[in-house]
Amino acid sequence: MEPLWSQWWVWGVAAVALAVGEVLLPSYVLLGFGIGAGVVALLLLVGIPIGGSIPALLLIFAVVSLLAWLGLRRWLGVYQSQVKTFDHDINE
Repeated sequence: MEPLWSQWWVWGVAAVALAVGEVLLPSYVLLGFGIGAGVVALLLLVGIPIGGSIPALLLIFAVVSLLAWLGLRRWLGVYQSQVKTFDHDINE
């Protein structure tokens, strides 16, 4: 029997939990981790030989999460010389 960390559904549950966490704490960090976990789950589901070792899985997870976070920050984040300002108060 395979170890728990090398089963696709564990990574899928982690991806969904991180995506739900992103809804509760919007910062694009958890969504990047969720995308990383989802990619690992997809690779394990399809059957791409990753090696099945925890270091290989964590390396793929870390690299994909970092790339997803950088992409989300570039696509949805604040641009370099742009600053968010607020001209009014919600209570006015």
